[in-house]
Amino acid sequence: GPVMRAEEESPPPWLIPLLRANYFVPCSIHADSNKSECNMFCLDCTSSSFCSYCLTNHKNHRVLQIRRSSYHNVVRVNEIQKYIDISCVQTYIINSARIVFLNERPQPRIGKGVTNTCEICCRSLLDSFRFCSLGCKLGGMKSGNQSLTFSLKGKHGREYQAGEDSDEATTPTKIRKTCAFNRLMSGLSISTAKSDYFSGDQWSSSSGDESGFNLSPVTPPIYNHRNSSRRKGVPHRAPF
Repeated sequence: GPVMRAEEESPPPWLIPLLRANYFVPCSIHADSNKSECNMFCLDCTSSSFCSYCLTNHKNHRVLQIRRSSYHNVVRVNEIQKYIDISCVQTYIINSARIVFLNERPQPRIGKGVTNTCEICCRSLLDSFRFCSLGCKLGGMKSGNQSLTFSLKGKHGREYQAGEDSDEATTPTKIRKTCAFNRLMSGLSISTAKSDYFSGDQWSSSSGDESGFNLSPVTPPIYNHRNSSRRKGVPHRAPF
């Protein structure tokens, strides 16, 4: 009914505190310890960020680790997608991990040829996305767009493929090129392995066991006697 629909459209109660929390500040409890920056957030407590030493107080809780890229807070996709639907938000691959930005990243100047921008902060995006961050998608929901939701009900989990280390979104073209490159490298590896087996004067095997291979002796080359130089015989003196 309408009540169920309203619950699905409303964001989870921990999302706004997650976006508004202060991260990478010294922990008030473990300030004297190393690596005491507050880069954790508990989805069950929704109080404030905390450091890794405070994890003992959140046993069996849903905890997210916040990371940073270009002075902006990010979270890994494989962690956040367990709890909310992040569709329509552009993702990026940084340090071999796919991430999503928490809050908006306004872009003062839009580059030439840009055809798609974030509906909230006008940051340039790929054509298949509408928002640059979770906060911008939340802003789109608050503006009354009923097609947006953070609910995972009826949604199938998406599989994300790792790509190159870059701050650029992965496109289907890049995925196809990566697959083609992997197939090419696989073929080169097989041919290289074969050449290793056939190198040298004798058959060689990396495992030392050649019983699994059906290898026939090499056919010797045809020797052309006509082209070979003949050796002169020993000279004999004529009898007196």
